[in-house]
Amino acid sequence: MGSNAYGTIFKITTWGESHGKAIGVVIDGCPAGLSICVEEINEALLRRAPGRNPHTSPRKEPDIAEILSGVFEGRTTGAPISISIANKDADSSKYEAVKDLLKPGHANSSYLAKYGLFDYRGGGRASARETACRVAAGAIAKKLLLHYGIQLEAFIAEIGGETEADCKAALLEEAIKNGDSVGGVIEFIASGVPQGLGDPIYKKLEAELAYALLSIPACKGFEIGSGFSSRNMKGSEHNDLFIDKETTATNNSGGVLGGISTGMPLIGRAVFKPASSITKPQRTVTLEGEPAIFQLPEGSRHDPCVAIRAVPVVEAMLALVLADALLLNRCSRL
Repeated sequence: MGSNAYGTIFKITTWGESHGKAIGVVIDGCPAGLSICVEEINEALLRRAPGRNPHTSPRKEPDIAEILSGVFEGRTTGAPISISIANKDADSSKYEAVKDLLKPGHANSSYLAKYGLFDYRGGGRASARETACRVAAGAIAKKLLLHYGIQLEAFIAEIGGETEADCKAALLEEAIKNGDSVGGVIEFIASGVPQGLGDPIYKKLEAELAYALLSIPACKGFEIGSGFSSRNMKGSEHNDLFIDKETTATNNSGGVLGGISTGMPLIGRAVFKPASSITKPQRTVTLEGEPAIFQLPEGSRHDPCVAIRAVPVVEAMLALVLADALLLNRCSRL
């Protein structure tokens, strides 16, 4: 299986499955001398971990990172940084009863078509459990960006089309009660991004962001700046008028022109589909193609809205894109 790595200079490779012994990441290309401690990584992992509020999966993973290499006396050495995260609360028994059924909305049918086999235990490699590796790597990328004055954050903008906190909570409670799930929108913003990051044509900064964010499980849409709403605007409304060389009156471009950062805040959104794992019975077929009903076994543990725990994952991927772009930009001219 290829395509387990992301980045050109600041490069990560993740490994492990949802119900394996551990998951982890190897980070290559991080400059030497960056101050980093395992507590910073664990703090980031805690934001993504399940079982922390009533609207997420009750699976209780401590998500404690172990730095195996690349850090000495609290500073990066320039060598590959290897991080391992143990799986402590995996219960594979819940999947035995449905292992011979195609799971609606899941990847087992496409994995079977491509590889001829599929680790059915919680989704295997296709599980969102893999995103903990990205968050661990993202914590280091964030620290690198902070060294250059770049800060970023992400937050839930919508759940099920609702923006008000009370409406979001009500939708989640209804979804849990009905054995269903809802989708959401995560907005991100990065400030302090210097001019010049990104490359024209095939490596545009927004294209790299789209690539990175759409690689997150359940992410089905991406937009930057005014995004899809720009279809209803005139050019005179959409153009960001210059106040000085690094500042515009508006930011409909989302901080990118011609694929290169403008110096304005980088702003965009990622759309997440409703979680595929629901307790409602659903029509499906067996591995042999016979009609069947798919229903998760009693006691299965899943998120009613994956967007909630995806917030730190979006931040991590944003940080990885910008860290890589920042290092690449050193090669752009004398």
